Amino acid sequence: MKRKLVTIPLSVLLVSSFALAACGDKETPASSSAATETTAAATPKPTDNTPTPITIMAPLNTAQTPPDTIIKELEKLTNTKLTYQFFPADTYEEKLNTTFATGALPQATYLKNQATFIQMKSAIRDGQFWEIGPLLKDFPNLSKLKSTTNDNTKVDGKLYTLYRGVDIARQGLIYRKDWADKLGLKAPTNLDELLAMAKAFTENDPDGNGKKDTIGLTDRNDLIYGAFKTIAAWEGTPNNWGEKDGKLQPEFMFPQYVTTMDYFKKMRDGGYMNKDFAATSKTDQQKLFTSGTAGMYIGAMTDVPTLNKDLVKNVPTAVVDVHSMVAGPDGKFAAWALPGFANVVLFPKSAIKTEADLRKVLAFFDKMMTPEVANMANWGIKDVNYSVTDNKAKKLDDEKWTREVKPFTDLAIGDEDTSGRYLGIPSIPAQGKADELKIANLKFAVQDPTAALDSKTNLEKGVQLQAVIVDATNKYIYGTIDKAGFDKAIEDWKSRGGSKIMEEYNAQYKK
Repeated sequence: MKRKLVTIPLSVLLVSSFALAACGDKETPASSSAATETTAAATPKPTDNTPTPITIMAPLNTAQTPPDTIIKELEKLTNTKLTYQFFPADTYEEKLNTTFATGALPQATYLKNQATFIQMKSAIRDGQFWEIGPLLKDFPNLSKLKSTTNDNTKVDGKLYTLYRGVDIARQGLIYRKDWADKLGLKAPTNLDELLAMAKAFTENDPDGNGKKDTIGLTDRNDLIYGAFKTIAAWEGTPNNWGEKDGKLQPEFMFPQYVTTMDYFKKMRDGGYMNKDFAATSKTDQQKLFTSGTAGMYIGAMTDVPTLNKDLVKNVPTAVVDVHSMVAGPDGKFAAWALPGFANVVLFPKSAIKTEADLRKVLAFFDKMMTPEVANMANWGIKDVNYSVTDNKAKKLDDEKWTREVKPFTDLAIGDEDTSGRYLGIPSIPAQGKADELKIANLKFAVQDPTAALDSKTNLEKGVQLQAVIVDATNKYIYGTIDKAGFDKAIEDWKSRGGSKIMEEYNAQYKK
């Protein structure tokens, strides 16, 4: 079967139904068993009691690959011989692209996010991955996966993936409460107050060292998971696509999108954020916060325990807090919503030759959704990595947990309620508040109306076309083009296939 090369640019990350991609960095594959690549010994043809050999390729979101500790426990619990191929998340799309093109994908292949999933749809349609939907009924735990989320990952009405669940509305503000208290500021209730906080954190010496060495907001080269999309939602911008005059139109054709660009331009021109945000990686963005330079981080509020841990190493007196209810110009709250999954895993036919072999791999993932195995993958070894109080888990050592367990947590299948794994005890008050706010945000969650729709033109040209908009958005904020220049970029998007995407989405939307 001819294998098509899946081109996933590293400069764009857009969780939309029309195009997405992400940025990259230096690659270091995992080594022996988890530290590079776990090498499975040659095994005889499996019998009923012989461990099933399974190779898994996945992105690594930690600085180092994990030791074998959790792998060995998972193997015991699932009767498998596991080979994990971990590659750094920053360059994962590039590695995925290369591995796919050479026909070397393993039995279980994780993507990175909704972006890479959308780009893989053409290969799914080419029949290069197994359809698993009809088989899930035979697995008691996989059959518990949420039907609404499954629907959002179907391709032409067929299910090829298992999903990793995600908090639907987790976006908000993480900020230096000690700075705010010193300057007499409260959590911002609207966008004007948010801008005022950024300005004060920049100009009013919040760290008290007598130097002008702080900024308000730290941001990165990501118009989705960075600050832009969250603030755009607060401005009233729809989530990727919205309805206007009875038809679906992309978010950048709404006036609120322009208002958001104006807001960021004002913040950047004033020096209230890192001026080179469009060239800033997530790692460097977070370092600006954890080093004590920036006082505001807008993104997933669930990042607060990690940011706090690294911050207090550099600034022991620092105090962080979280906030999400920032009203827009109309006085209303809004939070853009994810489609229920953060990542998916696919099963290549090049690595799994028969349905019988596929069932063995699915049986492993079915066991991964039992409470015992799910807790091992999410929390580690009891009384070594975590303890249990009132049926909730608490990490015993954050750094040890991050090193040994987090890579497997990022590969969890399903959700907390579908797998029965423990909920966590917050390590700091701000984490508990973040847990409450991500639930409160659900009342104001704005869904993407195209989440379950498909556009052939989008699959073929969406990434390249979205790069036009991302580039124009950054240029507008940087001041190198004006509104007329941005409008010209929209016309360019339309003429190169965008109008066709709109036509195809609206044809499905009306059904």
